[in-house]
Amino acid sequence: MQVKYDYVFPFAAIIGQEKVKKALLLNLINPKIGGVLLSGEKGTAKSTLVRGMAALSEGTKVINLPLNITEDRLVGTIDIEKTLTEGRRNFEPGILKEAHENILYVDEVNLLSEHLVNCLLEVASSGVNKVEREGISFAHPSRFILVGTMNPEEGYLRSQFLDRFGLFAEVSGCEDLFERKEIVRRRLDYEKSPLDFIEKWRWESDVLSQQIKDAKQYLSRVQVSDNVMKLAAEIAKEANCAGHRAELVIVETAKAIAAYEKRSNIAIGHIKEA
Repeated sequence: MQVKYDYVFPFAAIIGQEKVKKALLLNLINPKIGGVLLSGEKGTAKSTLVRGMAALSEGTKVINLPLNITEDRLVGTIDIEKTLTEGRRNFEPGILKEAHENILYVDEVNLLSEHLVNCLLEVASSGVNKVEREGISFAHPSRFILVGTMNPEEGYLRSQFLDRFGLFAEVSGCEDLFERKEIVRRRLDYEKSPLDFIEKWRWESDVLSQQIKDAKQYLSRVQVSDNVMKLAAEIAKEANCAGHRAELVIVETAKAIAAYEKRSNIAIGHIKEA
């Protein structure tokens, strides 16, 4: 019997895209940031980055949300007939159940139907998925890191949905000729022997994975001072941000940056980077 292996191109082996990588890593450290939206043309390693991100956090999976998914497959459904005959709620879970404490990945998120967007918004906001059918209801926790990718040439994202992503990062191709050549070389090496290539980058991957693990544990030690809150609020106000989500995201991101650097206090540089 032939065994099929699900190999993932190492996150550490991806050239460039440093801001994009940092945004993804920070969400692994602190999911309260609220996810990240990656915007850029095709062929810029967006999907590769997301799959590689999950491999750095033990037990974390990437749950793909297909564009043609039905509402029942997304939120789950209650089998009314079985519920009535068996006398107990019979719930068939959907993708939002599977996504709990994992990464929910929506490729071409700007092409997702408006109805499904509304379903996703509600769960992403509350952290709870509620299903109601014929007066019978069922609820389960659904907290996930929401990662979306999009090509702006194929349409824009509704502002209501855009607001659900904590961070936004533009992904672009490398301009440096050496880097472009190295991208080709690494990809060819990987295609030739995925396992050997993964082993070649094992040390760098393990170091990165341990840094994330340490930062997660260090996160609770990070203190948020009054000055930090004031600076975040000032930045959000100057940018004319509606509501107060912006300053909360800035603070949560700055906390993750400080934890990544094993610093218990947030510096001005952390706020500016966030």
